[in-house]
Amino acid sequence: MDTATTVIALKALAHDSRLAAYRTLVQAGPDGLAVGELRDRLGLAPATLTAHLNVLRAAGLIADEREGRVIRLRADFARMNALIDFLTENCCGGQDCPPQQHCHLPELLT
Repeated sequence: MDTATTVIALKALAHDSRLAAYRTLVQAGPDGLAVGELRDRLGLAPATLTAHLNVLRAAGLIADEREGRVIRLRADFARMNALIDFLTENCCGGQDCPPQQHCHLPELLT
């Protein structure tokens, strides 16, 4: 991940509703959530949620897949880990750091 991509991702997360949506999708794991279920959990109006999801999609933080009449949303865990790696790549002043804890979902990273 580079600086420009990181800034876009951080801007996308810099809103309370978008951050809540993203965290909810991360918590949902690889199965994700249907848009309606996410909307119900967050209590957002449909148009408001759509606008926020468009920002998260544009940043590459989430993806969606149509399943019949339902749109399923999933967090992009590889992108999340790349963002965390970029933010922490120079931590600890060049000293050995404790092992980093990442979300490792091999089925999503292949």
